[in-house]
Amino acid sequence: MEDSGTILCQISSLKDMLDQVNEEIEANIQATREIESQIVKCTEVKSALAARESELMRTAYALQFEIDGLMRVHADSETSLKHLDEKICCLRTRRDEILMSMNNRRDAFMASCLAFQNEVSVKDNDEVCTLLAEKKLLQNEVRSLNKKTKALESSTTAFVEEVLEDLQQAKSA
Repeated sequence: MEDSGTILCQISSLKDMLDQVNEEIEANIQATREIESQIVKCTEVKSALAARESELMRTAYALQFEIDGLMRVHADSETSLKHLDEKICCLRTRRDEILMSMNNRRDAFMASCLAFQNEVSVKDNDEVCTLLAEKKLLQNEVRSLNKKTKALESSTTAFVEEVLEDLQQAKSA
């Protein structure tokens, strides 16, 4: 019986050890489950990150394509801007030439108008001077004729008076 007690003791001790091993196995299984759960979570995160990376790469390629297009548009815009600047410069030069030509023509026209006015004024002045000279001559002639007329009237009056006196004397005699 003693052997039976010893065996029972050993069985009990072995059972305790077996229970302890089972507990450790259960703990290891639980740890493994947690690790597997974390692995699944990491795999899901990895898949999500891979999808995000793929989406970001697609966005990066689209943005790079857009940037390339914008760079081409920018280069074309700069070329167009240079071309337009050259056209504007040419148009400004042409405008300045036209304005200068108009100013020169205006100045020439004004000079010819002034010359014409001076010529007309000189002709008018010459005509006026001629007319004034003729007027003075005519006025002098009128004065001279008036003096002669008065002298003639005086002498005619004196002659008529003498003739009348002579007639009266002849009538009275």
